[in-house]
Amino acid sequence: MRLKFWGTRGSISTPGKQTVRYGGNTPCIELRLAHNELVILDAGTGIRNFGEQLIENGESIKAYLLVSHPHWDHIQGFPFFKPAFISGNELTIVGGETDKVSLQKMIADQMNRIYFPIQLKELKATLKFFRVKEGHFSMFNAQVQTLYLNHPSFAIGYRITQGGKTVVYISDNEPFDRRVAQAMKNVEKVIVDKYSKSNGDPNQRVFDFVYGADVLIHDATYTPEEYVDRVGWGHSHYLFTLNVAAEGNVKRLVLFHHDPAHSDETVDEILKKCKKEIRNRQYKFQCTAAAEGMEIEV
Repeated sequence: MRLKFWGTRGSISTPGKQTVRYGGNTPCIELRLAHNELVILDAGTGIRNFGEQLIENGESIKAYLLVSHPHWDHIQGFPFFKPAFISGNELTIVGGETDKVSLQKMIADQMNRIYFPIQLKELKATLKFFRVKEGHFSMFNAQVQTLYLNHPSFAIGYRITQGGKTVVYISDNEPFDRRVAQAMKNVEKVIVDKYSKSNGDPNQRVFDFVYGADVLIHDATYTPEEYVDRVGWGHSHYLFTLNVAAEGNVKRLVLFHHDPAHSDETVDEILKKCKKEIRNRQYKFQCTAAAEGMEIEV
């Protein structure tokens, strides 16, 4: 498997001279399976540049798009993904949905004629929608496991395994605290219940989900100091992210979903502090910060 990062920023795109190295586009990752089958992780603004490259290369696609959740920063690039406008291309869009809003409607609503000139039904590619809950499904010849995450209103983590190699993608996730959860009203009840009823540390659900992964891509939006004022916003600070990687015995951690207020220099400093923590705590995994254009062979 091979990974390439097209968007690494969280919440809102941040173009400019302060974000050149790590990138300002919102989440999108290209995952190529063993036989070059295409999987796309999220459809943030980074998917536009990825689509441009696919067109430039003349590549027709039969791909899966795994959507972590329908917040704007994770779907807002989809209307600008040129392969979706081309007949003969096929795209299976995978994600969760609530009882009130279907997955298809979540994608379609941002292309409502009030907001966008082209509607979802006018795209020429063949689009299929596949709703997932917690569980397992097959994708090409890979196996995918899903996990509900602690994020408003809901989000899903994906564990993708093929040929003895595993990539885990957890874009948006906050440390779960039972006392905090009782006061929060913006996370789906089914998710709060699953974590609250866990024995011991409720975050063990996440530790078990990532266990033994070759690559873990995990939310590391905040510093611990910033997180104090952002409890309930649905994101992790880097110390929790390091703990997930350590408890999960992963081989490589990629810090993801950089805060829009963090410059390249700030991300450099966070990565430096993470590596110091890894040395001091004698953790065994490698750690890097996601950057646009970065490629990883799994």
